[in-house]
Amino acid sequence: MSEIKFSKNFRDHSVQSGANSGFQFEFNCERCQDAWRSDFVPYRGEQTSSWIGKAAGMFGGILREASTAAEGLAQAGYGKAHDAAFAAAIEQAQKHFHRCARCMKFACDTCWNTAKGLCRDCAPDAEVEVDAARAAGEVAAVREAAELEGKARGAQIDVKRDRQLVCPQCKAETHGAKFCPECGFKLAVQTQCPKCSAEIAPGAKFCPECGDKLS
Repeated sequence: MSEIKFSKNFRDHSVQSGANSGFQFEFNCERCQDAWRSDFVPYRGEQTSSWIGKAAGMFGGILREASTAAEGLAQAGYGKAHDAAFAAAIEQAQKHFHRCARCMKFACDTCWNTAKGLCRDCAPDAEVEVDAARAAGEVAAVREAAELEGKARGAQIDVKRDRQLVCPQCKAETHGAKFCPECGFKLAVQTQCPKCSAEIAPGAKFCPECGDKLS
């Protein structure tokens, strides 16, 4: 028998026994994994055996002997019929897939660069790559601008002032506010001057060292 390709990217959906026996194969693009199935080909030998077997169960006698003989013939001929059906399915599949000469993978029509004669992994579409690179550049620029804006906003935040994230009175989340948004309790009593870092007594309105007004 001649060489059978598609040895890795296919699935055998054939049914060997029963009235629904037959051959069908599914082939996959090795780039996008989209699948294509061959036409279902009934296995007449096994189907005939199945029908005779059902009749033998009803009538017995000579039909039972015929059923046994037919079953033996069906099993003996399955392998040859399977290979023939597989070869025919491959011939159908070759109309839907292309083998890349560079990476040796099978690609569907969508993943095939007809102009270059290679798959789109090995020969990407230039216009698509331009758009993708432009989009990546825009995202990089936006991230850089956003990072600079974040740094500017962060520089305006007083990082020295103590903040209570949970209200000690009602236990609500305060998110660093000066007063509890639930009960109005005053939060984050300052213990250091935000300007000179001097120690501040509770209730002081001005820094005893630099005179800066406390918030």
